Amino acid sequence: MLNIRPYHHSDQKELLEIFNFNVPKHFAPHEVAEFIGYLEIKSKTYLTIEFENKIIGGVGYEMRASDKSGRINWIFLHPDFSNKGYGKKAVEYCLAILKADPAVDILIVRTYQLAYQFFEKLGYGLIKIEKDYWAPGFDLYLMEQIINK
Repeated sequence: MLNIRPYHHSDQKELLEIFNFNVPKHFAPHEVAEFIGYLEIKSKTYLTIEFENKIIGGVGYEMRASDKSGRINWIFLHPDFSNKGYGKKAVEYCLAILKADPAVDILIVRTYQLAYQFFEKLGYGLIKIEKDYWAPGFDLYLMEQIINK
């Protein structure tokens, strides 16, 4: 059974192991340190994804008052659990939180070429592509979805 729950500091070691399984296919090596830094400052809005009481990944979300946006951050799964719908359920969980916030008018995601179609299926539209943004071979796909309230 899938469980999406708040991140606990004790999850960090397992999440880093899973994150590293996704390097270099989905993340550049330098992003490991960036992810650790993210967990240090944004842990209150990071979620741990479990399947049958085993950690299989994580996903973050945040609200930015400066542009009234809700954002999905740092989503990843253990490769054994990819393409089974768990990532979609985790993102939909975050989107429900963001859409319920009256201060959020727009949803934004910064992703890359192997994941942008996943977000298109969730209603995001492509705004721009920036070549080699994250690292060589990792292009930025900036996407957004306007919330009709």
